[in-house]
Amino acid sequence: MILGNEIDLTQHPRAVRVLKKDIPVRVDFAERSGVCRTKEGEVSYRVGDAILTGVEGEQWPIRRAEFDATYEAIPPTVHGEKGQYRKKPIEVLALQMKEPFYVVVSWSGERLEGKPGDWLLQYGPGDYGIVSKSIFEKTYQFIE
Repeated sequence: MILGNEIDLTQHPRAVRVLKKDIPVRVDFAERSGVCRTKEGEVSYRVGDAILTGVEGEQWPIRRAEFDATYEAIPPTVHGEKGQYRKKPIEVLALQMKEPFYVVVSWSGERLEGKPGDWLLQYGPGDYGIVSKSIFEKTYQFIE
């Protein structure tokens, strides 16, 4: 199985630039530490972290500082309270994978797994994620 963390998408010839579409997501904030069962694997979270619910009912946690920097509240939601949020327009790199692969989450050390057709995303140096093919098609747009 391929380790996605070893693929530098800034240098990969098939990598594409993408933006998250302006689609609202439901956000709750963890009242206690726990584990979120994402489509790609289990990811732990801490008190105060954001737990997001996406277009297919899938859930994933984001550390609070990262959430605060990359998401904005949709009124009447007030930032920091549960409700509807949207991702700020931040360009990332993506590569549709042809083989099974995995990444090790930079902030938790946990392993997420992807299938052929899923997308490897690179948010920044050493910061990777996985988005399933169906969710990627619904939630990301290509940058020309």
